[in-house]
Amino acid sequence: MIEILKVIFLGIVEGVTEWLPVSSTGHMILVDEFIKLDVSAEFMKMFLVVIQLGAILAVVLIYWHKIFPFDVKNKVKIRPQAKNMQAKVMILTVATAAILFLFGDIFGNILINYLIVIIMLISFAVFVVFDFTDSLKVKPQIMTLWFKILVATLPAAIIGILFDDVFDRLFYNYQTVAIMLILFGVFFIVVENLNKGKSPRITRLADITYKDALIIGGFQVIAAVFPGTSRSGATIVGGLLFGVSRFVATEFTFFMAIPVMFGASLLKLLKFGFAFTLYEGFILLLGMFVAFVVSIFAIKFLLNYLKKNDFKAFGWYRIILGILVLAYFLLIA
Repeated sequence: MIEILKVIFLGIVEGVTEWLPVSSTGHMILVDEFIKLDVSAEFMKMFLVVIQLGAILAVVLIYWHKIFPFDVKNKVKIRPQAKNMQAKVMILTVATAAILFLFGDIFGNILINYLIVIIMLISFAVFVVFDFTDSLKVKPQIMTLWFKILVATLPAAIIGILFDDVFDRLFYNYQTVAIMLILFGVFFIVVENLNKGKSPRITRLADITYKDALIIGGFQVIAAVFPGTSRSGATIVGGLLFGVSRFVATEFTFFMAIPVMFGASLLKLLKFGFAFTLYEGFILLLGMFVAFVVSIFAIKFLLNYLKKNDFKAFGWYRIILGILVLAYFLLIA
């Protein structure tokens, strides 16, 4: 029960801090200093990243009408060839699962989990994509938005894939978190002061150019390298510096998080090997679920807050928290 309460608390922290520009990873690392789950160090490193999938699903739910690039107006009709393919995949899935269950010791746990994931992806493609083939209509404006989002995620994706382990080893510690909390807290206050009285150049998502998207994505690299920066904080600061309104910068940041965090989570899962115990799988799903529920409220709070306020309050919060963290660890050193 104590371990479950710890996971619920971690899920709450993730759900609140993922969308507020205060660094969810930074907060999770700091919380982990005080609340230790009864798991291996390798699982905990993976958990701190993959739990963010729950928060990302909240964005998908809230913004589905803005990010789903297809229009399904007609009743979906499943083609005969799709039905036949579905039947074959169902048989293949059941047969493979039975073989893996019977001969699991021969194949090894990691290989089993990889095969199961591949089968699930194939099944998804067959049961969903094939069914919608005849009735999907592309929404050009949303498709263009996704192209811009992908452009924005390229810098962080490349850096993350190449140097993920290096950054984990060098910078995932309380010193880096505290320094980046303070540094970007100052940036928020300075940028807001510079923008005071100025009209933003971009007030709609559609007005963001590919160049703007790439520049904003460049700021995301800072967060990919240094925990405590806040991915949302870095990209929002980048947007504000280049004339994007607070609301648009925030929404674009939300959308950028979808491919980035799905990719980061997949990378961590692949490195971990999908070799979960029943207990580990349960606490990972529980943490994701709590983060999902809390994120819905956090996102709505932030959007309402931005209608009348700027980001200075978050800047001061970051500075105060960073100073407290440094003071605490210096005292116990």
